[in-house]
Amino acid sequence: MRLLIAIITVLFFGFVLQAQQNPHYTQYMYNMNVVNPAYMINEPGIVEVGSLYRTQWVGIDGAPKTGNIFANIPINDKIELSVNYLNDRIGDVVDQNLFNIDFAYRINLTEDLNLSFGLKTGIDNLRFDFSDTNVSSDNLFERTSKTVLNIGAGAFLFKEEFYVGLSSPNLIPSDLDVNNDALYQNAIHVFLMGGYVFNLNDDFKLKPSTIVKMVAGAPLSFDISANALYLDRFELGASYRYQDAITALAGFKVTPNLRLGYAYDFNTSVLNDFNDGSHEFMLTYRFDVLGLSKKYSSPRFY
Repeated sequence: MRLLIAIITVLFFGFVLQAQQNPHYTQYMYNMNVVNPAYMINEPGIVEVGSLYRTQWVGIDGAPKTGNIFANIPINDKIELSVNYLNDRIGDVVDQNLFNIDFAYRINLTEDLNLSFGLKTGIDNLRFDFSDTNVSSDNLFERTSKTVLNIGAGAFLFKEEFYVGLSSPNLIPSDLDVNNDALYQNAIHVFLMGGYVFNLNDDFKLKPSTIVKMVAGAPLSFDISANALYLDRFELGASYRYQDAITALAGFKVTPNLRLGYAYDFNTSVLNDFNDGSHEFMLTYRFDVLGLSKKYSSPRFY
């Protein structure tokens, strides 16, 4: 069992040396700050907090589990801060902790078209511990950890009906090595995202969206999603992740400020034979700090 965890870990990180290391979740559109520090909810007086939990590849011992806590905090009508803490674990072997604070500044291009620029700063701690596995006697797999500075940047063009964003959440590549052997290489990631909201009638909205992920030395990866919103309260959606998974999403506003979300990923890769899919749960709550909720009675659909 312990050897299985180690094998999964080695295979996983052997793969991500040529692909993306950043934890990925399906409901990224409800916390886009995790990849783009320029994202803004753009509702002065409204503070949004949330949490996410993802358990991936259910049925595989030691499979990844991700937890995220975040908050979007407006300072004034042009400046917004966001705080993100993320923990990503693979069994008892790999433990990654990221803490970031984002600063976003908005300018008006026209009356309803905005452009924001963002800066991400924080720390990234990565720990490997093979002491409870059958490979712990190998020097390559000794217990080791590293903490590095994380700097990212992004731009976000948006109005009520659409958004386009370009970002890199980590502009400083770093290596984690043991005895001069590279165990983990954190490459620069570039994300391109976009979405458009169609108001089909007074009750229904439809939002197709996509996110493209680019990493040097790795194949291009992308998600294509479509979400429908009914009465600004009930949400259903579907997503396709290239050569990886098909996803079903659902969301429900318990109150005007409290939203619950769920996503299920069905693998389309070779991993499908070894797991029962991935589950993702999300909760967000909006605090009307300045009593401006009437002004934002119909919040953006992103």
